[in-house]
Parts: sequence; C-alpha cells; structure tokens
Amino acid sequence: MNTLEAIKTRRSTRKFKAQTVELEKLQTVVEAGRFGPTGGNAQTNHFFVISDASVIAKLKELVQSAFAAMELREDLYKSLKNSIALSRKGNYSFCYNAPVLIVVANKKDYGNNMADVACAVENMMLAANELDLGSCYINQLKWLNEDSSIRGYLATLGLKEDERVYASVALGYADTESGLPNRTESTRVGNEVVFV
Repeated sequence: MNTLEAIKTRRSTRKFKAQTVELEKLQTVVEAGRFGPTGGNAQTNHFFVISDASVIAKLKELVQSAFAAMELREDLYKSLKNSIALSRKGNYSFCYNAPVLIVVANKKDYGNNMADVACAVENMMLAANELDLGSCYINQLKWLNEDSSIRGYLATLGLKEDERVYASVALGYADTESGLPNRTESTRVGNEVVFV
C-alpha cells in the first residue's frame, strides 16, 4: 500500500473484535506517531499505549461519569451532546470497545500541543491502515482535560502535572467478516480548494 492509497482508504472503525493486537504492530503504529512532525522539532508528545482491559474499563467508567454530570445544552458540539446523552443512559464506550487505546498528551502551555498530537495521531492511523488494523480518532479525553478524577487516574499511568491529553486513537481488528477495516474511499463533498 503506498502513501496516497493509505490516506484515501483510511476510514474510521467503530466496531472492533476483542482480538489482541500483536506487540510488533503496536510498536510500528506508535513509531509512526513518534515520527510525526512537531513544531520546532520539539518532540514533546507523550504516548500511552493502553491494552490492559482493566485500565480501559476504568477510563470508560470515569469518562461516562464525567459526561453524565455535564449539562446537556443545544448549543454544544454534536458529538459532545451525543457523549453526554449516551453517558446518562449508561454503558457508554467512548473508545468503541477497542482492545487498544493510544492516549497522546503534550505540554499544557506549549503552543503547538494540539497540532503536534494531531499529526502523530494521523500518522498512527495511516500506519494502522497499512497493517490491516482499524482505528478511530477519539476526542473525549481532550474534552475532559480538566476533570480532576480523570487527570488523577492518568497521573497513575504516568501523565505529568504539566501535560494534558489532546487526542487518542482506538485501535484493533475491525469487527468485519474479513477482519479488515472498511477501505471504501468516500467522496469529498467539502474541504474547498482554491489555487492562486
């Protein structure tokens, strides 16, 4: 698979098999993230590769509790409203029950924190596609960056006081008959382009 093919066929996976992802594949995916561009070559991304089901379950519990306590307003971003509504119903899985969650943090006061993390996450999703793994960009931990219970729990995993989570990636084998992610190219209907 060449680079453009990996880009054009990468689609979000939201249903995963419980199958374990091989360590070699995880290392390859994370290495791709580590080679993402960073402002001024700062390289301050901090990757947490979580495949321990009990840790993911605890994060799901904390995330659901935090969202369930939030005010549900009409002016909120659609996906945030959905997270709150589903959390109030119970059994909310912000990471789609993926067997792996890669959480990426960066320095709270660093001006390129979100951009650097986004570049790393895109690299990891492209590498996952090439390795026949499904992936999905996850925003929920970023939205809950200042929740003390979540930050406290992430601190037990190694999150530093001056760091915050800016994105995560759900990762695993797609729950499809072939086990492969959906690679159907989607038509572009937005993202206007102007050549000058």
